[in-house]
Amino acid sequence: MYTEAPLPELGEFLKVCRAQLSPRTVGLPESGSPRRVPGLRREEVAQLVGISTRAYARLEQGRSPVPRTLLATLARVLHLDDTQRDRLFELAARGTCEPRRRSAQRVHPQLRRILDELSMTPALVLGRRLDILAWNPLAAALLTDFDKLPVPRRNLARLMFTDPALRELCLDWRTSARICVTHLRLEAARYPGDPKLAALVGELSVADADFRQWWAGRQMNGLRMGTKRLRHPIVGDLTLDWDSLTCTAEPTQKLLIATADPRTPSHDGILLLASWTAADRPAQDAAA
Repeated sequence: MYTEAPLPELGEFLKVCRAQLSPRTVGLPESGSPRRVPGLRREEVAQLVGISTRAYARLEQGRSPVPRTLLATLARVLHLDDTQRDRLFELAARGTCEPRRRSAQRVHPQLRRILDELSMTPALVLGRRLDILAWNPLAAALLTDFDKLPVPRRNLARLMFTDPALRELCLDWRTSARICVTHLRLEAARYPGDPKLAALVGELSVADADFRQWWAGRQMNGLRMGTKRLRHPIVGDLTLDWDSLTCTAEPTQKLLIATADPRTPSHDGILLLASWTAADRPAQDAAA
């Protein structure tokens, strides 16, 4: 749960940006009458943004937080360049205070039941910040033995950027890694005051130059997992279709599953891998 703090700096920033524009710049007709202050009037910005003049006035007075859905519209209406846009988002994020302490996220029972049924399909459950909350034996055999990792290490982005074995396993590592960055950037937009996410981003920025470059960049890769190629040390090359299914009961958790066309060697490889994990080990929870 997040609370909102006053935003006086954001209000001043909006005033400065508004003062630098003219009606002609934003496509409004010139009235011909002299203006008491330079730039656009509050009511003109409010009209262009699609909110009431009173609501916009509260933003400039620092008395009302900016909904994140409104930030992009404000950036467009005020003709902000990249640096100014970054500043807008930074100032808006300051209005979100530190979140109240949350208990560790646990896999939702509905996803747990699905995971228990998937004996022939690699599957794992991802939570906030791409934390790995649960997995089945076949996912562990395919990717890494999550059970041997300390709980803080059980994070898909952290493993993608810091585990040499996983990097070697993923033949299209760059694509998969950039998707992780996109996930984290969207998470940061939703929860700008999340200290654990900030710590993760800081850690990966120090640890990996690619992460540092992509995090600072503008490009956002698509979120669909798509087809990925792996070079597994036991069953060889695999081409798998990965899909992410959001839990209706708990939207912050997703079931990630990998499948192969039944008519391909990749499917045979998954069957072989499944036969080696058929000791009926139960699916695992990160908290176990």
